[in-house]
Amino acid sequence: MRVVLDTNILVSAMIAPGGRPAAIIDAWLEGKFTLLTCAESVDELRSTLQKPRIAALVKPHQAGRLVNLIKRLAEDVSTLPSVERSPDPEDDYLLALAEAGKADYLVTGDKSGLLALASHQGTRIISARDFAALIV
Repeated sequence: MRVVLDTNILVSAMIAPGGRPAAIIDAWLEGKFTLLTCAESVDELRSTLQKPRIAALVKPHQAGRLVNLIKRLAEDVSTLPSVERSPDPEDDYLLALAEAGKADYLVTGDKSGLLALASHQGTRIISARDFAALIV
């Protein structure tokens, strides 16, 4: 199974280690699915983890560890198609990543944006709760 995780899922996993997003990260590390990433995804994760309100909740070594795990263990998709479909244009790269990586799922907490689309080019767009129910 091939999966794209939105930055909000990755950050939530860092903030709430007992929640569904953290269980999803654990399932990835246990080999239950292939995580897809790209340069844009890593850059957004880094910048989000450095925002003051997030940095106050996540220790720098924990943030660095997550970024390094993703860079080392996730499948990097280097060439993304042009996609202009998301209600938030800054999320179009996630749809492009899902498309180029032939993702089965894009997992997000973005209720008014990506979740409202429900799917993109064969990729189901679902919540952390629904994805955790499938794999945990």
